[in-house]
Amino acid sequence: MFPPVKLYTLSTCSHCKATKSLLNECAVKYEFTDVDLLSGEERHAIIEEVKKINENCSFPTIVIGDK
Repeated sequence: MFPPVKLYTLSTCSHCKATKSLLNECAVKYEFTDVDLLSGEERHAIIEEVKKINENCSFPTIVIGDK
């Protein structure tokens, strides 16, 4: 079984769209969150989560399993 794949993306980001497209072409199952479409506390919480993984908080941030 493959580890879960999670993407943190922005809805307008060309690199994020390309990443999703590649994963789709390769039939990789993944979950994603478009951070820019969130608001309030939910957005703040997700940004803090991304910063723990990626100090620069750049997008897309890709998490495979726990890495």
